[in-house]
Amino acid sequence: MNELLLIITLLISFGGTLLFMKFFGKGGLFAWIGICTVLANIEVTLLVHAFGMDQTLGNTLFAATFLATDILSELYGKKEAGRGVLAGILTNLSFILLSFMWVHYIPAEGDWASPFVTGLFTNTPRMLLSSLIAYVISETIDVFLYHAWWGFTEKKTGSHTKMLWFRNNFSTLISQFVNIVIFNFGAFSGIYAFDELVAITASCYVIYIATSLLDTPFVYLARRIAPGIKE
Repeated sequence: MNELLLIITLLISFGGTLLFMKFFGKGGLFAWIGICTVLANIEVTLLVHAFGMDQTLGNTLFAATFLATDILSELYGKKEAGRGVLAGILTNLSFILLSFMWVHYIPAEGDWASPFVTGLFTNTPRMLLSSLIAYVISETIDVFLYHAWWGFTEKKTGSHTKMLWFRNNFSTLISQFVNIVIFNFGAFSGIYAFDELVAITASCYVIYIATSLLDTPFVYLARRIAPGIKE
């Protein structure tokens, strides 16, 4: 069941990226980055066993933010990709502030939700701060590497569009590694034993490798269906 749910989540995450882009252009990609950032920061609190490994959830949703910035880089340029990263940063900051306030409200006598909200978000500031730091660093690296690889492939092939798969995969694989190491060790040090944390980080990166490779067809498809963009 967990494996099936992860696959469905991946399809929703990547498919949603294309749908938001198709109907709303680059503004839709900015919005989808914000949506995935919030949902991933909630989902990452869950630890599940899937594909023979223990792993935190949120991998597919975080992967969708990298897909969105890569599409922004490919179709709209480095400046717009940077704006996408900024949208994710501001979303993270807003969520940190709001979730911090949620657990400090005094509940009414008939309230039933506060204990669950408190249980879920008590550790959220630490996790979200780790997520924010990881997001800023890894997404900045992703955008930088995407355009660095693009310059390299254009020089080698003489084409501005060829070898999309190369710049997409090698920027994402490196930046995702940075992301998962910073986040896991920042958010979960002291919560999980060191050996378990290393194992969780390794398993999460295996998932990121898979999602990074699987997002490449979506970048190619985005280039075909993006409104106002010609091959």
